[in-house]
Amino acid sequence: MWVYLINIILAGAITKILHEESGFFQKSGLLSLALFVVSFILLCVIAGIFRKKYITQIYLSSGLFLFFLKELVVANLKVSYEVLSPGSNLHPAVITVPLDLSTDLEIMLLANMITLTPGTLSLDVSEDKKKLYVHTLYSDESREVFRKNIKQGFEKKILAINQL
Repeated sequence: MWVYLINIILAGAITKILHEESGFFQKSGLLSLALFVVSFILLCVIAGIFRKKYITQIYLSSGLFLFFLKELVVANLKVSYEVLSPGSNLHPAVITVPLDLSTDLEIMLLANMITLTPGTLSLDVSEDKKKLYVHTLYSDESREVFRKNIKQGFEKKILAINQL
C-alpha cells in the first residue's frame, strides 16, 4: 500500500516539475493529466519489476476503486430518487457488521468508503475492533443482506489487497 502511495506522490511530483519546466504542458490541463497517468504507469512497472506482488495489488486496488465508484453511483441514484419522489420510503436503522479486517488502516478504509456512499454512515467501531456500527437509510432489505453486501463487497476486496 505504501509503495502505491509513493508512486502517486512521485507521479504528481514529476507532473509538477514537467508542468513548470515546459510551456507546452502549461497550456493544457488534459495533457497534465495524461502526463500524470503515464508517469504513474511507468512507476508501477518499475516497482513491479522489483516486487512482483505490486502489479497484483494495483490490479486489486483498481477493482476496489471501480467497485466503490459503482456503489457511489448506485447510492446517489437511490438517494436522488428518494428526494425527488413524493412520500418517504426511508427505513433508517443502525446495523452491526462483524469485521474480518484486522488492521486500523483496513477498518478505516472500509468505514470511510461506507461513509462516502450516500445513505450510509459508519458510526463507530467496537472496542475489540470486531464490529462496525453502520447507520443506513434503507433497512427495508434484511439486515443479513445488508451485512452480506458489505462483507462480500468492500471488505472482501480490502482483504484481498492486504493479504498478498
